[in-house]
Amino acid sequence: MPAIEMRPGIHWIGVNDYTTDLFEGLWPITQEGVSYNSYLIHDEKNAIIDLAKSVKIDEFIDRISEIIDVLQIDYIILNHMEPDHTGILKVLKKLAPRATILCSPKAKQMIQTFYGITENIQTVQDGEEISLGKNILQFFLTPFVHWPETMMTYEKTNRILFSCDAFGGYGSLQGAIFDDSCTNFEFYKQQSLRYYANIVSKFSSQVLKAIEKLSGIPVEVIAPSHGLIWRKNPGIILNLYKQWANYARGPGEKGVTLLFATMYGNTEAMMEAVAQGISESGVYLERFDVRKTHVSYILSSLWTKQGVMIGAPTYENELFPSMAYVLDIALRKGFQNKKAAYFGSYGWAGGAIRELEKTCEALQWGLTDSFVFPGGPAPEALMKGHEFGRKFGELIGNS
Repeated sequence: MPAIEMRPGIHWIGVNDYTTDLFEGLWPITQEGVSYNSYLIHDEKNAIIDLAKSVKIDEFIDRISEIIDVLQIDYIILNHMEPDHTGILKVLKKLAPRATILCSPKAKQMIQTFYGITENIQTVQDGEEISLGKNILQFFLTPFVHWPETMMTYEKTNRILFSCDAFGGYGSLQGAIFDDSCTNFEFYKQQSLRYYANIVSKFSSQVLKAIEKLSGIPVEVIAPSHGLIWRKNPGIILNLYKQWANYARGPGEKGVTLLFATMYGNTEAMMEAVAQGISESGVYLERFDVRKTHVSYILSSLWTKQGVMIGAPTYENELFPSMAYVLDIALRKGFQNKKAAYFGSYGWAGGAIRELEKTCEALQWGLTDSFVFPGGPAPEALMKGHEFGRKFGELIGNS
C-alpha cells in the first residue's frame, strides 16, 4: 500500500509483514501476518513516529520518499525499543544523519546496546512537549506497556495518540488501515485479544495505570504500532483493552476453557462425555487439543474464561508433557484467579494429579475436583464423567 494521509500532513507509512512465521520468535502469524505501523508528520520540522522490522527497509524508505526526502527527517521518535519497532534504525540514521532520536530516558542506553548509536539522542520527560510547527507532540511515559522504556506520543492539534504496543493486535492490514473502512472487524478484534493474551497480559496492572494516566486527554484517533488505526470510535479498542486488563484482577467471563490431550484415545473418549456435561449446564465452552493447537491460540480463551477443565493422561508418573507446557506458559504469563478441574486416564499409576496440584497452587487456581480412571473408560465411568462436567459447568455458571 502507498502512504496514506490520516490528517493533513500526518501520514501512515507502515508496512505489512507476510514473511515472519513467529512473532517474537514464539507466536504464530504465518496465516494472519502483522503490520508495523509507522507515522510521518510533515511540518516545519518532520518527525517519524515508530519504525519497522529490518526486513522491510526498502519498502519503508519508499513510503517516506512519497512525501519527503529522507534527508529532511528532523526527528525519529522511538516509543519502544523492541526490534519490530526499531529494526531499521541503523540504516535510517545513515540515510538521515541529521535526524535527532527522541526517546524515553530508559531507552537511551538500549539504543546503544541494540544498535551502537550514541550521538544525536535526546531524551524526553513525562508530559514534555515539542513543537513541529502546526503540530505539537506531547510524550507520556508508560513503563512496562510492555517494556520498561515504553512511552506514547500524543499529537495535540489533531488529538492523535500514537500508542505503541498498547491497543494493537496481530493481523496484516488487508487494504484498509482504519476501523471505519475495515470489512472484517471481528478478525481484528480476535487478533487484538490474542495479541493481548500473548504479549501484554502479564502487564495488565500497568495497562490500567496507563489508561488512567491518559484518561484526561481528548483522543480522536488511536494509532498503535500494530493493527487497525481507530479513528471512528477509538473507545472500542480502549474499552476492550480495559476489559481484558481487568481480567487480571477478577474471575473473567462465565465460560469454560477445556484443554485436553490423549495418547491412545481413552482420555479423549472421556473428554467427549465431560464436554457434553459442561454444555448441558448452559455455560459457554471452548475446547482445545493441546497436542495440535499452538498455545498462542489457547491463551486468548484461558485469559478471558473463569473456568478451566483439564483432561490429560498420566505420562511416566507425571502430567502429559504438552499439557504441562501449556500450563507452564500460563504460569509464566501470570494467568491467575481461575477455577479448575481435572480428569484423565492412567495405565499403572495416576501421578498426573500430583503434578497438577502443584501447578494449580503456583497459578493460584482453585482445583475444585478431579476424576481419574484406569485404562479405557467403562460406560459407568463415562456417565460419571458427564456428571463431573455438568457440575463444573454449573459451578462456573453460578459463580
